[in-house]
Amino acid sequence: MASASAGVGRQLSNLLYRRSTLRLFLLLTPPLLWFGVVYLGSLLALLAQSFYTFDDFTMAVTPEFTWVNYQALVEDTNLDIVLRTVGMAASVTVASAVLAFPIAYYVARYTQGLAKGLLYVAIMLPMWASYIVKAYAWTVILTKGGIIYWFIGKLGLTGALEWLLEQPIVGGTSLSTSNLGRFLVFTYVWLPFMILPIQAAIERVPPALLQASADLGAKPAQTFRTVILPLSFPGVVAGSIFTFSLTLGDYIIPQLVGPPGLFIGSMVYTLQGSVGNLPLAASFTVVPILLVGAYLAMARRLGAFDAL
Repeated sequence: MASASAGVGRQLSNLLYRRSTLRLFLLLTPPLLWFGVVYLGSLLALLAQSFYTFDDFTMAVTPEFTWVNYQALVEDTNLDIVLRTVGMAASVTVASAVLAFPIAYYVARYTQGLAKGLLYVAIMLPMWASYIVKAYAWTVILTKGGIIYWFIGKLGLTGALEWLLEQPIVGGTSLSTSNLGRFLVFTYVWLPFMILPIQAAIERVPPALLQASADLGAKPAQTFRTVILPLSFPGVVAGSIFTFSLTLGDYIIPQLVGPPGLFIGSMVYTLQGSVGNLPLAASFTVVPILLVGAYLAMARRLGAFDAL
């Protein structure tokens, strides 16, 4: 019996060895089924529900085709939510790129061995902590009496901070209830996702190009502008995919930090939870899907996927 099973196994092994196409098909079938049925199927179901009808009186959802949900998206209140979310996602992406580039450049060009390993751990360490714990911790850090207010007081900049909080775009009685505080938390949470792709892209830049630029008389600023930045820019775009899309769909930080004001993620959470308006919630989710899809198409043309 054992010898017969071994013989069948040997025959099957020989068959798969000779037919690489069959081996590849069997290997990819489970993940492709998961991707096609579970992932794409759920997205298509979500898209279909965005055209359903919601009765405000009975709170019932019926599968009757309507454009009302998408018409509601362009109303002033809902459009303001979309623009607020996109604006925050864009600003967090830009700030993360500005902060991440010097860190990534230092790790890629000036460290090696143990020092590089320690810096990798330092960059990755915040990602090991619970996301909700970090968000709650920042509410304490940003509140009046927190460490940031203490540090600003030591610098004598309390008046400048109060003036800044009075500005409409910043808005809030303290950092923990302001758009600035929300922006700081978003940037902190997603910064590692920007550092790592940029660092990988910078490491791919041949040192010979930097030496050739210096030999030709280029100053460090010229070398950065004409050699390093263009060749590492796909890494910036790759990191921006994470920072932009993750900010776009987040709903926890907007609830814990910052002034009252819904984001797309928190709006979806509210509509499908307490209100029960699944069709309108589904139409809201289509917005980030379309935005991220267009952004991915642009990133692919810029070679960002080569830096992942």
